[in-house]
Amino acid sequence: MLVALLLSSLVTVSAHAGPRFERVVHIVFENADLDDALAQPAFAALARSGAWLQDFRGVTHPSQPNYIAMIAGSTMGVRLDGNVDLEGRHLGDLLREKGKTWKAYAQGYPGNCFLGKRLGNYVRKHVPFLSFKSVQNDPTECARVVPAERFFEDLKRKELPDYSMFIPDLVDDGHDTGAAHAARWFGATFGAVLNDVEVVRNTLFIVTYDESESYVGPNRIFTVLYGANVIPGSRMVSRADHYSVLRLIQEGFGLGSLGKEDARAGAIRGIWSEP
Repeated sequence: MLVALLLSSLVTVSAHAGPRFERVVHIVFENADLDDALAQPAFAALARSGAWLQDFRGVTHPSQPNYIAMIAGSTMGVRLDGNVDLEGRHLGDLLREKGKTWKAYAQGYPGNCFLGKRLGNYVRKHVPFLSFKSVQNDPTECARVVPAERFFEDLKRKELPDYSMFIPDLVDDGHDTGAAHAARWFGATFGAVLNDVEVVRNTLFIVTYDESESYVGPNRIFTVLYGANVIPGSRMVSRADHYSVLRLIQEGFGLGSLGKEDARAGAIRGIWSEP
């Protein structure tokens, strides 16, 4: 199995250092079992050059509650993929309260706080910030959800927010096309960005899936951290999930927690270089 081959080539690190970053870019793909994702050259190369979270798991099935969990520290009772309108706090609130900025860059999103279920290959269920009434009803907050091409414009102008969530559409996230297409798209789209020393030095890239394709088994998914003070070729062998990533973002920015599963999540440790 490819997982076994990667295990033999990666270095286990027991450092006690913590994360240090100025920005986070959180890229989310769709519905692939771990072995399928690791079989793709672009993702396998990323696992070797970043920090692979070896036992990373989706929170549940289907897709939407996983996306909600990524920013809310809870599935908020969401069990299905239909549009939801939620009350409650989320990562964007914590960032704003600490003077930090955020944006969600969604491929195919038409802008103007579009709250429809779908337009072409864009679907609202994969953009969790739009599920919260506090974003829907505040033009300033809703304007933080933008079309995906704005990411590269902001990057070129050195205007990326502190936290970016990047959501490919149903084709490029692999939902309708599979892991091979998603990995090729990722390499073509982000390869040059990940090779830019100036960008990577202070930016933590989180490349992950929402859930496994199979509903049978432990819901293990591909997740790699890259950049900032990540030790290349390191791995974390203990279990982690979307709540662990939320906790990581909170810790790195000094945000405090939402007091839900994020407060109880296991920390991501052993992959960070010392100051």
